[in-house]
Amino acid sequence: MRHLISPLDFTVEELDKLLNLAGDIEKNPQKYKECCKGKKLATLFYEPSTRTRLSFEAAMLNLGGSVLGFSEASSSSASKGESVSDTIRIISCYADICAMRHPKEGAALVAAKKSGIPVINAGDGGHQHPTQTLTDLMTIRTLKGRLDNITIGLCGDLKFGRTVHSLINALLRYDNVKFVLISPAELKVPGYIIENIKEAGAQYEEVSRLEDVIGGLDLLYMTRVQRERFFNEEDYIRLKDSFILDKKKLKSAKDDMLILHPLPRVNEIAVEVDDDPRAVYFKQAQFGVYVRMALILTLLEVEV
Repeated sequence: MRHLISPLDFTVEELDKLLNLAGDIEKNPQKYKECCKGKKLATLFYEPSTRTRLSFEAAMLNLGGSVLGFSEASSSSASKGESVSDTIRIISCYADICAMRHPKEGAALVAAKKSGIPVINAGDGGHQHPTQTLTDLMTIRTLKGRLDNITIGLCGDLKFGRTVHSLINALLRYDNVKFVLISPAELKVPGYIIENIKEAGAQYEEVSRLEDVIGGLDLLYMTRVQRERFFNEEDYIRLKDSFILDKKKLKSAKDDMLILHPLPRVNEIAVEVDDDPRAVYFKQAQFGVYVRMALILTLLEVEV
């Protein structure tokens, strides 16, 4: 039995196989519509979510399976003090596979150690978000044709953004990837991520102005400044509008640069950018369903 707690739980070869499967699902959805008939996915979301939870549910329903679970901690026995370990032991009696989001780092790993079914980490605090990373990798590979030889700018909240941390660690396994880290000083990438970049021998630079570097990017990964990750409201208000992508800034970008965003968006990408052909964040959300379908099939060892 396998779990997905970190994007690094799969080798590069296994990732390629998973992304190939997701690509085939995109092209031939009818082929997979009953692959998980009789199987149940439990969604244990201790934190609010729209895209991640609903895309997991859509993925399982598209495969012919069914879904059960809860969408916030207050509607579960966690509100009575039940531990994650006990919850997953109970859920293992009811479902075949579980997707779990939790505000505490490491919660999914704790669950995996006690679980009788595969556990998928759907986000644990500011730590990891592996299925978003798989979605990002599919988006880049499908639309760019490669995962190596790219310069990627990551902009916004790089300190607390688990999507950024997961994506950097995943891309470090590919050749000639350069990272341009764009953030205010208060929201810079944590030191341990920088150490990972250095250990991999990858190029990187840290800057505080998007305008200064956008012209050299193949990919721009925007993130929101997350209110829920701040210790006080004053810091959030001061920094939330620091980096906003608009048409004016895009005039300096390459014609084939792709704009990604894990969503939800607040105001860090102006609505006027949505019609730009380089904006692919809504396609990215669609790719997330195919990736999660492929992941469910892989962890349940379903042969098509």
